[in-house]
Amino acid sequence: MSDILRLENILLNQTLKDKTQAITMAGELLVKGGYVDEHYIAEMLKREELSTTYIGNDIAIPHGTNEAKEDVKASGISVIQVPEGVDFNGEKARVIFGIAGKDNTHLEILSNIAILCSDMENVEKIVRASTKEEIMDLLGGL
Repeated sequence: MSDILRLENILLNQTLKDKTQAITMAGELLVKGGYVDEHYIAEMLKREELSTTYIGNDIAIPHGTNEAKEDVKASGISVIQVPEGVDFNGEKARVIFGIAGKDNTHLEILSNIAILCSDMENVEKIVRASTKEEIMDLLGGL
């Protein structure tokens, strides 16, 4: 795996009050990791207003709008584990994947996450992971 996902991009056992806080936190991890400019967070929030980034199986994948392409410096993923869940338009997301894709790689990243998380057993492993390394191992193929 390349630098798309690093240990510092993962937060365990978070309690979030709403999807805005979840999306902002996912974006802040991408900014800290050097993947995106600060403006990308606003585009992530704008994208959520267009249609929810909740994809089912307790997973949300917030990402920027098409206009945010210039804000992306490198492809990256942030992961936030929220065991109690956070409300995404009436659905409970227990894992938030913030993604940024350089040169249209976001579709490939989205697809890989969707395939991995289509198996609820994998989602439960991510939710129950007690270390960042466990999550890295589970997501090793992304």
